[in-house]
Amino acid sequence: MGPVIAILLAAGESRRMGQLKALLPWQGSTLLEYQVTALLEGGADRVVVVVGHRAAELEAKLEGKDGVSCAVNPDYLQGKTTSLKAGVRAVEKFQPHVILILNVDQPRNPETIQDVLRRHLAEGSLITIPTFNGKGGHPIAIAAQLLPDLGSIEEESQGLKAVTRRYESSTSRAELGTPEILWDLNTPQDYQKAIEAQE
Repeated sequence: MGPVIAILLAAGESRRMGQLKALLPWQGSTLLEYQVTALLEGGADRVVVVVGHRAAELEAKLEGKDGVSCAVNPDYLQGKTTSLKAGVRAVEKFQPHVILILNVDQPRNPETIQDVLRRHLAEGSLITIPTFNGKGGHPIAIAAQLLPDLGSIEEESQGLKAVTRRYESSTSRAELGTPEILWDLNTPQDYQKAIEAQE
């Protein structure tokens, strides 16, 4: 079995947040560093971080960290799809067995990531989407045989959603019972709510 490779998307400008989300404080670190550590502790053998806006600054935060590499997406202003494709190109050389996809503004603890991965491997589905009260969240686990599909997504057809729709019959929805899998820190209000939820 090949490795588990995580793609962490961190290329955007964070316009709605008003400051770079990757560098927001989170549990004594930054969101970026917390997410990378959580993915590795949660079962990823390697994390590929896709950077774009202020790339050099984010790369410097991860310099020398074992199991982590960065992929620069020069086209990040054209949408999240371009970042996912940049991540897919970067992971192909590692010949992964499973790909985990997560955004930097979706903080998840290692136990949650581990649970998603465990469910995915146990079910043997092509795609595993964690849910809370029936609503889909992240990280999404995808079998490596779908790399060609991921590599050809387009913004116009809703990117990753088009792939999950195409393979709906081979998709497992795993109810995890934790609201954390729905956290998406797009605005200062979202960020504040997530901080309060941990207290």
